[in-house]
Amino acid sequence: MNTAVAEVPVAQPAWSSGLSRLSSGQQLRLAGGVVLVLAIIVAAWTWGRTADYRVLFANLTDKDGGAIIAQLAQMNVPYKYTEGGGAIMVPADRVHDVRLRLASQGLPKGAIGGFEQMESNRFGMTQFQERLSFQRGLEGELQRSIQALSSVQGARVHLALPNQNGFFREQQKPSASVLLSLHPGRTLDRAQIAGIVHLVASSVPEMSPQAVSVVDDSGKLLSSTNNENAIVDAEQLQYVQQIEQLYTRRILDILEPLVGRDNVKAQVTADVDFSQTEQTSETHKPNLGPDAAAVRSQQVVETNGESATPPTGVPGAVSNQPPAPAAAPINGQPAPLQAAGAAGATSAQSRREAVTNYEVDRTVRVVRGATGSVRRLSAAVVVNHTTTEVRGKPTSAPLSAQQIEQMTALVRESIGFNNERGDSVNLMNAPFVVDKVTLENVPLWRQPQVVDTARSFAWPLAMLGLAALVVLGLIRPAIKAMSMTRIDPSKPGSAAAGGQLNALVDGDADLPQLAGPARRKEPEGPTEDMLRLEDARALAKQNPVAVANIVKQWVSGEVAA
Repeated sequence: MNTAVAEVPVAQPAWSSGLSRLSSGQQLRLAGGVVLVLAIIVAAWTWGRTADYRVLFANLTDKDGGAIIAQLAQMNVPYKYTEGGGAIMVPADRVHDVRLRLASQGLPKGAIGGFEQMESNRFGMTQFQERLSFQRGLEGELQRSIQALSSVQGARVHLALPNQNGFFREQQKPSASVLLSLHPGRTLDRAQIAGIVHLVASSVPEMSPQAVSVVDDSGKLLSSTNNENAIVDAEQLQYVQQIEQLYTRRILDILEPLVGRDNVKAQVTADVDFSQTEQTSETHKPNLGPDAAAVRSQQVVETNGESATPPTGVPGAVSNQPPAPAAAPINGQPAPLQAAGAAGATSAQSRREAVTNYEVDRTVRVVRGATGSVRRLSAAVVVNHTTTEVRGKPTSAPLSAQQIEQMTALVRESIGFNNERGDSVNLMNAPFVVDKVTLENVPLWRQPQVVDTARSFAWPLAMLGLAALVVLGLIRPAIKAMSMTRIDPSKPGSAAAGGQLNALVDGDADLPQLAGPARRKEPEGPTEDMLRLEDARALAKQNPVAVANIVKQWVSGEVAA
């Protein structure tokens, strides 16, 4: 069989010639695909470099804005302003974190108007409006003063200023209410609360400290003008708790090195006496003898002299008669004179009085009992069983009686056990119950770590998938169409003249083949496949242009019209 061998020129595809081979629709799709890919690349690069900013705070005053910016600079948080500087923006993933951290520092504080509000009084204001502006300015000034305290985070002051009328005999007194918001972990002592009360009372004329009420943000009354007993009770309760915690800490410190940190529990109950007692006693010593007694004062009165004898006898005329003339007897002794009833008779008189005052011993004793003395202590201690390993398995064993007695003695010494005041210590050895923690079996796709990781990779994967769809759907078909060799029928030896097809059909060149099984003996006579192949060769020789168009349509995937 004669074969015609022709040289097949291989044309190298060029971008310029390739673009000219594409139809207008293919060129538009190619340009659109390239633009989309570039847009996706730019969007991904911009998203990776620029974070999404959201509003942190808006409508801030200059003072609060400067303080917030200073804190953001210290925390190394990027920020930017909106147009006009009315809001501060930070990255979206750090908005809540920054807000909480600024709130812990008391930012933003907000604008508090003081007496500068009086400067904006407009013409035609009524007296009520002027009084209201003055009251608001005074409240703002008091808020500023109270917020200057280190423990106070925010304050609100409400003043009740009644109208003063000269026709009323009894004028109504002003009053005030103060609401305090303290920093976390801060408290105010009684002296600071009293200072706030007197600050407000001194700022308003004719306001007494009893008319000022101070309340915290939980609604608890802090001012103790009429409720001093409640504050004393709170202080006493706090003192008792401190004593109980002190003794409990002592017990744990002395037993934990012996049994382990989590193997001992202790509770101490203290009975504290807060009663104030005052005792006065007066003691007199028994009377001493005259020699040992101390003379305080002595008075002696002594009277000596003569006095006329008072008249005697039966009252009447007989006793008042003058004496009869004396008649001397002739014989014998003369009669005695009447001395009893005689007028002008005298007698001697002596009188002596002595008064002696002695010192009396007196002892006055005043005893005042101390408040907050411990009357009784009760301690309850529980110790866990000792844990040992037997053949690799942990086993628990109770403590011996000697060990329990030793630990009880240590507890008594640590709390200052006093049997006279009725202290008691009870130490018990028992196994501790360990609660088993059951972990919830959360699916992998619902775990927070997996969800966060999926969210972080969602945007890059979505951008990559979109770029792949654009490349495979728009750019790849256009590139394949550009890489095909265009057939020129005007040139001799080209595919239009049947040169390439003849070379392929009639060529006897050895083409590379795959190693196959051993050839079997071919049947005599042409087979059906050989007849079809001969028909195809004949058609290629007779009408090479039609065959080339058919092959082109097969390659491009187009259906002939």
